[in-house]
Amino acid sequence: MAGELPVAGKADFPLYVVSDEESGGVLVAAEGVEGFFVDPEEELPEVAFLRAHEVEKGRRRAEDAVMAVMNRQREKIGEYFIGRVVLGDTEVEEPGGNISRVAYRFFGNRCEYPEAGRIWPRWASGIALEKGEWLRWSANYQSAWLHVVQNSWFASNRRAARYGVEDVVHLDGAQISTKSGFYCALGEAVNGPGGYFGSNLDALADCISSSFGEGPPARIIWRNFQASQESLDHAFLDSIVGLMREFRVDLATC
Repeated sequence: MAGELPVAGKADFPLYVVSDEESGGVLVAAEGVEGFFVDPEEELPEVAFLRAHEVEKGRRRAEDAVMAVMNRQREKIGEYFIGRVVLGDTEVEEPGGNISRVAYRFFGNRCEYPEAGRIWPRWASGIALEKGEWLRWSANYQSAWLHVVQNSWFASNRRAARYGVEDVVHLDGAQISTKSGFYCALGEAVNGPGGYFGSNLDALADCISSSFGEGPPARIIWRNFQASQESLDHAFLDSIVGLMREFRVDLATC
């Protein structure tokens, strides 16, 4: 079903670790978070961390907090710069020793993609992403999937560049119905499942013109291009075609 997490990943959740960027000290590390992945119009003053493994109760605030998204091996797979946070209420410990709920008042950034909170567990599961997996989610999740792809790509210290070795990449226009879907498909075609190769026109230009990695693909074959024309506005498609011409990438549509 679209929007459902793969069964094998349901028992694996990210660890959300908030720390002070300057000192590196951990303020809270928890298995769940509420109120962070929300639509801007639905933001509440507090963000709650659930099933906390660590809480620094002696330090009630940080001016430059950052939240890392980690897998179970404590490897960073995502990162958000938050800004100022102030410790609020802490609820009692659970029988296993974890504190059930820790609230922080957020004065800075949150993630504006509510669906990303359901996608990050897939990244944290440790199970390799599959080709076309982004298509298993409903179309309204594609912007959030692209956000997670981009965030994770750079949090893992990779650059805006081509790492794949195929000089010719293939796109299927029948699968591309949104702008975010185009970048999901292109990133996967160039850099493999979960791969990033731009999230907007400027970012795509950065990837194509990068002196790092393998350079731009020599050719892109866009099959079922007419299907994309029916779903995407012509100004966007014209911009993509123009960008490819500018950087001498052979774009073939059929």
